Amino acid sequence: MGLLDRLVACTKYCADACPEVADGSRLIVSDSWTAQAEQIRTAHPDLVLASVPYQFEAVAEILKAGVRFLGLAPRTLADIYTDIISIAGIMGETERGAMIVARMQARIDDVRQRVASAPRAKVFCEAWGKPIISSQPWVAELVQAAGGEFVGTPGKSTTAEEVAAARPDVILAAWCGAGDRAPLEKMVEQRQWHAMPAAKNHRVFCINDELLNTPAACLLGGLDAIAWAVHPELFERPPGIRQIQVSA
Repeated sequence: MGLLDRLVACTKYCADACPEVADGSRLIVSDSWTAQAEQIRTAHPDLVLASVPYQFEAVAEILKAGVRFLGLAPRTLADIYTDIISIAGIMGETERGAMIVARMQARIDDVRQRVASAPRAKVFCEAWGKPIISSQPWVAELVQAAGGEFVGTPGKSTTAEEVAAARPDVILAAWCGAGDRAPLEKMVEQRQWHAMPAAKNHRVFCINDELLNTPAACLLGGLDAIAWAVHPELFERPPGIRQIQVSA
């Protein structure tokens, strides 16, 4: 929204999604899973914004800080749009919030139109590896927009056997908090996924955590990564995606 001058503290994950905040002028504090009241008070904020995932003890710490608190828990793209508008309204910048939402919607619609006549691939996307947890519903919506069919139930635990039985054409790993470090080769080996189409055709990818797990405009980078993974013939390879290494 162009309001970074009002940001007094953020988490390391915020810095991953928006590198501009890591210029040394702001406190880097614990996230919504490990929040500490004293850290928050030290920053002297007027408002605390937090989003999923939460831990009860962390929420208690945020409340203990005694600062106005807006806790968000989006699941779908519609939820994310609403949250953006809500934050913009609190900051007195409703029009800027509406512009961000409109830009996101237009970009998603553009990708959806480009893949409208393309064959649809089965896509499994995971947000964690042990246990295996499918990505959030908003990721399933992005997969759908990019010309894929999401395998499994978004946001729910599954097993390697269940994923293998679905025979996905594309596997995406965007592990929460892991950046780009999902071990693709080890995943396929340990889960015995060699025979599924995605592994046989080397269509196993890691997408940077912040591009799919941050409920904000940076999801457009995740959309670009998914679109290239699913339809490389229609899209150029974007930054933020890594493909499994092919054995010699």
